[in-house]
Amino acid sequence: MIIAVSGKGGTGKTMVSSLLIKALSKTGKDILAIDADPDSNLPEALGVEVEKTVGDVREDLKKDTAARKIPEGVNKWDILDYKIMESVVETPKFDLLVMGRPEGSGCYCAVNNMLRKIIETLSSNYDIIVIDTEAGLEHLSRRTTQNVDTMLVVTDTSKRGMLTAQRIGELSRELDISFREMFLILNRVKLDRENEVMKKVDELGIKLIGRIYEDEEISKYDIEGTPLIDLPDDSSPVVTVSNIVSQILDSN
Repeated sequence: MIIAVSGKGGTGKTMVSSLLIKALSKTGKDILAIDADPDSNLPEALGVEVEKTVGDVREDLKKDTAARKIPEGVNKWDILDYKIMESVVETPKFDLLVMGRPEGSGCYCAVNNMLRKIIETLSSNYDIIVIDTEAGLEHLSRRTTQNVDTMLVVTDTSKRGMLTAQRIGELSRELDISFREMFLILNRVKLDRENEVMKKVDELGIKLIGRIYEDEEISKYDIEGTPLIDLPDDSSPVVTVSNIVSQILDSN
């Protein structure tokens, strides 16, 4: 099963991704987390140190090719696959792969377009893959998330966040990208404005699967730089995301 998390930057996409991985890691399934956002924050949210990204691997291969360090007849994709496997960080509860961005003049599209092949290569090794996508709509227009089973669209209560969420839903239909399921997660909900916000949510055309209320503990963790995956199991956001995971697993 492939779960992708999308939305406007700053709406809590990576927070949701890290708590999804926290909940899924308790199911006993083999989990691969992929940070596909060039503004990479998932490793910090998961408390994992990453030495090499896919972007780094690609840049190294380009340099080796230019320096003629690769013997003739050797398949570069085979080398790339091997190096990418080496860059997967293994932990007792999940594995992590960071796409990163090229250090040189290479466009991030080239790295992001490799995501499809990487998923094809690695998917047989894992029960569930969770992708923290790049912010916005690019992953849809490049079709890097076209084989996703469940798309989770995260938004806060801001107008811009809501518009991006609506556009993700519209663009997926325009491009005929058929996810098995698409759900909305509403983040940073304030109790005194909940009814007002829910009226706007009804207009988005995406089924709401969960509401995460404004939470002081998350703000504290962010300020201190504490991994969000270390939030206590009984904290409100963790409970909400655990319930979301149960709904996703029950429907598949």
